[in-house]
Amino acid sequence: MMCEPAVAFDIDDKNQTLKNSIESDVELGWKAILSLLFKDRGDKTVIKDRQQQGPLAIQRPLYPEGKTCHTYLLHPPGGVVGGDTLQISARVEQGAHALVTTPGATKFYRSEKRYAYQQQILHVERGGRLEWLPQENIFFPDAHARLDTQIHLQRDAQFLGWEMHCFGRPALNEGFSSGHLVGKTEIYLDGNKILTEGLNIFGGDKSMIEKGLLNFPMAGTLYISAQNDQFFQLVQSLLSNIQEQVGTEDLVIAATQIEDLIVVRALGRWSEVILQSFQQVWQHTRQYWTGDTPHPPRIWAT
Repeated sequence: MMCEPAVAFDIDDKNQTLKNSIESDVELGWKAILSLLFKDRGDKTVIKDRQQQGPLAIQRPLYPEGKTCHTYLLHPPGGVVGGDTLQISARVEQGAHALVTTPGATKFYRSEKRYAYQQQILHVERGGRLEWLPQENIFFPDAHARLDTQIHLQRDAQFLGWEMHCFGRPALNEGFSSGHLVGKTEIYLDGNKILTEGLNIFGGDKSMIEKGLLNFPMAGTLYISAQNDQFFQLVQSLLSNIQEQVGTEDLVIAATQIEDLIVVRALGRWSEVILQSFQQVWQHTRQYWTGDTPHPPRIWAT
């Protein structure tokens, strides 16, 4: 599932045949592009610039907390099929505060071995804050997808973001029995790469299911720009409480500190369990940053 930087799967420098195949699949497919620029206006954060192409959009920004700009990403088709491309970029300027989420899960449907491609590129400038809180990706059996994320942080930027993957549809007792998911997440601090995590899952791979996922259908990773050892201890204590309350039958969750980054990893039985756990980490992190505990976006309850 996830691997250390030294052994992270690199689709660009290796596996040239796979790289060419994916590029061919998406060359003539449906392309959706969305670019957002968040700026501090003084009284609140606003979207200074928005560029979009194809079926990617946002709702009108909301301000339930005052200054922080809450933005909901919309993908009207409701799902991703082979050949589709989703390209999302966001930049948070100095002093701006943005929270970005989605109204529902992103579904990657089965395809005839044609790959879809999702790319996310996020930038947070010094003194800016970005909370990147999308709901889960659901991968139907026989889905083929490449997922790449780049996160570029300046020193003293605040970032909390997560990715959650559901392999199959556990509510229907359906696993990810066939297909292929590949990609990587890279995080940079002042231009220096501090983390690379690879994704390379083949549907029905028993070794991955039993040893990598421990027979759980859900996996999630949460990233926080590190504060100090005291904050890391706070996160560990919180996760211990969550683990004790939920139990290991439905959730396994833990944190590690890598340079200037805290990484929380979770395996779960249901998406709601991981989302609720990550939500608690987010709320405690915001309280640590600002002194105020945020309420969950209302869209999550609909």
